[in-house]
Amino acid sequence: MSSSDQPVGTSGPPGTRPTRVLVVDDSAFMRKLVSEVVESSGEFTVVGTARDGQDALRQVAALDPEIVTLDVDMPALNGLAALEFIMRDHPRPVVMLSGGGTDSGADATLRALERGAVDFVRKPSGAISLDLDMVREHLLQALRASVDVQVAAHPVLKSGQLPVPPRAVPLQVPLAGAPSRVVCIAASTGGPAALSQLLPALPAWPDTAVLVVQHMPPGFTASLARRLDAASALTVHEAGDNEPLRAGHAYIAPGGRHVRLQGPREVPRLLLGDDPAQWGVRPAADPLFQSVARVYGSQTVAVVLTGMGCDAAEGARAIRAAGGRVVVQDRATSVVPGMPEAALRAGGADAVAPLHELAAVIAAQVDVLERRPELRESA
Repeated sequence: MSSSDQPVGTSGPPGTRPTRVLVVDDSAFMRKLVSEVVESSGEFTVVGTARDGQDALRQVAALDPEIVTLDVDMPALNGLAALEFIMRDHPRPVVMLSGGGTDSGADATLRALERGAVDFVRKPSGAISLDLDMVREHLLQALRASVDVQVAAHPVLKSGQLPVPPRAVPLQVPLAGAPSRVVCIAASTGGPAALSQLLPALPAWPDTAVLVVQHMPPGFTASLARRLDAASALTVHEAGDNEPLRAGHAYIAPGGRHVRLQGPREVPRLLLGDDPAQWGVRPAADPLFQSVARVYGSQTVAVVLTGMGCDAAEGARAIRAAGGRVVVQDRATSVVPGMPEAALRAGGADAVAPLHELAAVIAAQVDVLERRPELRESA
């Protein structure tokens, strides 16, 4: 451990072994604050702290922590570079800590998620006492999710290359305005990495729009949309309030706001809302999925990707009950399989597929709907 830091004592109920965590941050204050939060539940113990990326690599090798919390922005070897070394040489769950106050900070956080980090947590800012409870809960949730994550060495980093998905070739068909059908996608923990593989592999359908809910706080979804747009045939951007839905476009729900679809199908529009969180998250997928089921009915494909909890389960069931199709990511390729498995239990699915096959499976489901004119009327 760094010479200035000592590990916080082990805590937890008698007879249990708390999960061992390494805390990495260049700020001594943040190391202390994060360590106190980690220890506070009794489920985790801080085995050491590190002040920068180089120190973190030494501590990972020496202490073999089960989880690492890693600051994104550090001098010398930053969090992103340290993450790449960890995932190559000592793969294990990593939770990023991000200030996220700038586009570059948000972009660095998303790059970390694409490279294997399990989740990220925004650091307290401003009046720390006001948002510390929220940070504490999010950090503990991320750590709990990490306990069950099976992490392997990053397959791309082994070869010294980082993933740069090719931009798909757009279909050379004029886009027709309002779509005839909708693909709606839900994701949470592990979602940014999954979306970075999935969306670039989807075609820019001339008659289909894509709606995405990724559980994410404000300040990050605009960067997520830009990164996905740069690699995709679909035109990807954040959803705007009262924005018309267009074929060939993918809309990302803004962090911190629910998004719903309002009909009629001939002139559908997206509505943003600040109503209370559902399942502890905003945006949540269920409000969107349920509204799409009402407007597009049988001309809908619901996709549930990796994530903790049960958001999207009720919405996927509503879409299937309306005659639409449901596709879920399989357990083996989900960072956390809670959401897809909850959707399976709630209403079943028309297909279960690994991440690398999902784009082809979704396209096949869209083709099924296109070939079934008897189901085209909204339920």
